[in-house]
Amino acid sequence: SNLEINKDTYILDIGCGRANIISFLYNKYKFSKKPIGLDIVKNRNIKKNITFKKTDAIKFLRNTEKLFDLILIKQTIHFFSEKKIKILLNLAKNHLNKNGKILIFSLKGKNNEIPSFNIMKLKLKLSLKREDFLIKEIKKNFKRYEDIFFKFKVNISKTKYIQMINSRYISCLLKISDKKLKKGIKEIKSNYPSKIKFTDTLHCISYKK
Repeated sequence: SNLEINKDTYILDIGCGRANIISFLYNKYKFSKKPIGLDIVKNRNIKKNITFKKTDAIKFLRNTEKLFDLILIKQTIHFFSEKKIKILLNLAKNHLNKNGKILIFSLKGKNNEIPSFNIMKLKLKLSLKREDFLIKEIKKNFKRYEDIFFKFKVNISKTKYIQMINSRYISCLLKISDKKLKKGIKEIKSNYPSKIKFTDTLHCISYKK
């Protein structure tokens, strides 16, 4: 609802994961060019109706002449150093068509309601603290931008949420050992009801060329 998208919109998704978002958009708008999804990890069950490239975003942008109407950077900025985030932003801006947009999504930092166990909570807190710092640097780089907040009321079964934890659905789970993950799942089983309800808040920084 915040974008003007049509069949000619060309999209680059940085940190696409399984590419669910650009796959959904492709099915809806029947783009003339398949969206491109980048990730340094090739997840299982990547959607087949997009073009996936297992590569670093900076490397990709340095080696392509493609211009995009929309560049998505979703919950991945904490993986970049301060120096590299500046390089990424400048490259992204240079690869936008006229009136093209960059959307950068991050989780809400303070008072986050994401259900978690002890070590997950600690790693998430550190990740969000780093994101808060990088968001300030991003805003300096963009100079003109719009802040948008999206709130989602989540109602999920504990069984389904545990499946998501097992698949390491969020980046703070990626480096937790299998042993600690199993211990964390026991905490979730003990501390949460059969139906888990919470508000998930996404912060979006929108930049238009």
